[in-house]
Amino acid sequence: MAQILQRTVLFADLRGSTALYETLGNAEATTVVTRSVALISQIVSTSGGVVVKTLGDGLMAVFADSAAAVIAADEMHDSLDRIVPPAGQRNVPVLKLQVGLAHGEVVEMSGDCFGDAVNVAARLLDHAGDNETLATASVVAGLGSDVRERCRSLDKVQLRGRVEPVHVYLIEGRRFGDTAATAYGELLPQQEPEGIRLVWLDLNRVYAGPSLPVVLGRSPQVTYCIDDSRVSRSHARIDWHGGAFQLTDLSYNGTYVRFSNGSEIVSLRRGTCTLHGSGLIGLGATLTDPTAPCVRFEILKFADTQPQDAL
Repeated sequence: MAQILQRTVLFADLRGSTALYETLGNAEATTVVTRSVALISQIVSTSGGVVVKTLGDGLMAVFADSAAAVIAADEMHDSLDRIVPPAGQRNVPVLKLQVGLAHGEVVEMSGDCFGDAVNVAARLLDHAGDNETLATASVVAGLGSDVRERCRSLDKVQLRGRVEPVHVYLIEGRRFGDTAATAYGELLPQQEPEGIRLVWLDLNRVYAGPSLPVVLGRSPQVTYCIDDSRVSRSHARIDWHGGAFQLTDLSYNGTYVRFSNGSEIVSLRRGTCTLHGSGLIGLGATLTDPTAPCVRFEILKFADTQPQDAL
């Protein structure tokens, strides 16, 4: 019999298994992946959730409330470090974990779940970077103030197969918040974020502080809109993490970076790299293509920058 319930839906996906199979071979890689999925499944159960089904390199689970789901996501990220490659193996690719959370009405029937919250949670994985948890506004609304402090708005994101955009939040890991307070006594003043200038054609903008993160894409609803068919609606995101700007690819066609002091092109496929100095960001086409939509970036030192320079 079908039941209609309010649930928080969690989708977790392990990425990097293909490279793991290439490096370790089928037998050993299967062991690592199986142990990883078993570990995150156990975390769901101990956090009060129910595993609905496993999905190859990931799983789908439901929770009665959002707080328990976020606790499970935090534990998954923290505990994945326990999966150690076989002894003697070096340069073994590390598995990455993406988590998507959505809260709403679901239909439970024959051991499976259906509904908009299920679809949204699954689609959030398309936009999550390495070791990130993305959640909808309805999930964040059900959290305590201490956890909400770790939630950063990514504004409305257009999800694949959905007409209306969804307000999405990035839930920062506990490891960032927990390391801020140490045994040194009073906390040092937080470092003022530097700025980043982005230039594409005549679109010249500077972002810092409250204006971060910046989402680059083709959708008019993103922060920095690039009208080119090769650019995904939500293509890439620039965050301020640990005193540096981090660029994360969210697309299907890839994001490419070339720094001004070098000729090497960094190819990001759902990956992340640190931006420094200045250079070019190619969206949807490699920078060797002269027609590729390219955004010029420059890291600014606000101490040396006059306020009127920020456009």
